[in-house]
Amino acid sequence: MTENTNENQLHDVVILGAGAAGFSAGIYAGRARLKALVLDGMGGGGQMAITDIVENYPNLVEPISGADLAENMRKQMENFGVSVTFDQVEDVTFEDDRVVLKGAYGSYQGKTLLIATGADHRKLGAPGEKKLTGHGVSYCATCDGAFFKDQPVVVVGGGDTAIKEAVYLSRIVSKVTVIHRRDELRAEKVIQEKAFNTDNIEFEWFHVLDEILGDKKVTGVKIRNVKTDETKEIKADGVFVFVGIVPNTELFKGKLDLDEAGFIKTDISMNTSNPRVWAAGDVRAESVRQIGTAVGDGITAFLNIQEFLDKN
Repeated sequence: MTENTNENQLHDVVILGAGAAGFSAGIYAGRARLKALVLDGMGGGGQMAITDIVENYPNLVEPISGADLAENMRKQMENFGVSVTFDQVEDVTFEDDRVVLKGAYGSYQGKTLLIATGADHRKLGAPGEKKLTGHGVSYCATCDGAFFKDQPVVVVGGGDTAIKEAVYLSRIVSKVTVIHRRDELRAEKVIQEKAFNTDNIEFEWFHVLDEILGDKKVTGVKIRNVKTDETKEIKADGVFVFVGIVPNTELFKGKLDLDEAGFIKTDISMNTSNPRVWAAGDVRAESVRQIGTAVGDGITAFLNIQEFLDKN
């Protein structure tokens, strides 16, 4: 392994996470000629990197794979002199004049920190889910619903997000089958009423999804009745899973203000409860979890970080 030249240097800003929010902030930091460090513990790209096709991001004349869009953002950032350092951050300390991050391969310091670590969709763990993610299995109806025009799909979940997305999908697809392990939804009553009054939404009560069927793309699902243990198969071209979101905020528990679900609370400038720390993208509370809004968050956060540095 080559020497870590970033270790123990004091950077103007450390950007933790190389997804849409992190790349956007990195581009602006490079253009501002700040001493910026982008850290990522994975392969870079965030949720974009596992998105099959993106067609709703502005300036795209033709659809593009999420991995290619992420790669374009990374190259654009590197053109301004900012690159990604790969290390798994294991601890963070907030000091009076800096933030110190300890990784597996070194220690990193910044006058400011932008957290852009994102969030992960909670997985079902069912056979076929991992293999067919991006090939019919999706965790975002707004992102991928249009690819299933006039086709049957399945929605797994019974909360606000699941039922809202089922209603959204009902305007695009031929039929939505909602699979829920109970006989009562957790979604708000007004959302439930909308779903119940939508002709092409059907419900499979007391059922769980046991397997997602298909080789190179989804062809259906196998579901099981939790009361009788009987199984059956449903034909579907898409499976939308909405059983929760898990923010990547383990490092910051007890150190920053988080909401009940563990997302980082920010103000309109993306500033957290620590004046030297900002959060952007899917990791922050009340994010709508879209590439475009993550980009906007990253830019907003950076401009306020720059203002903070100018004053301090």
